[in-house]
Amino acid sequence: MIINETLRLYPSVTVLSRQLKKEVRLGKLTIPSGTEVVVPALALHYDSQQWGKDVHLFKPERFSQGITNAAKSPIAFLPFGFGPRMCVGLNFAILESKLAVSMILQRYSLLLSPSYHHAPVLMVTTRPQHGAPIIINPL
Repeated sequence: MIINETLRLYPSVTVLSRQLKKEVRLGKLTIPSGTEVVVPALALHYDSQQWGKDVHLFKPERFSQGITNAAKSPIAFLPFGFGPRMCVGLNFAILESKLAVSMILQRYSLLLSPSYHHAPVLMVTTRPQHGAPIIINPL
């Protein structure tokens, strides 16, 4: 739940793009074949209609009933895309994150440095603009 909520607030890739292979109708709108469609994952992850009024808060319990029940729409959570074009590295990335966090927390306590300034920046991926200084103490 913690990893998923972190990915919701700070997805590594904030925009997904796809090129339509055939014409698509959305209500009264017709989008021609060959059009590049951009899906703003970050906008979906911060949509209060999907996630509630506390959308900006870190609340891992949003995912207590699973990913598909965390928001009103089961596809409002897109840190790795969705459907047949979903990132093939999803399972590896989640497993690697769980292993790294569990190995670190068994040996160390972590504390954000007083010099830390929260300023995520969106480049190709989301990253801390001023770094993330952490105080690491052995247990």
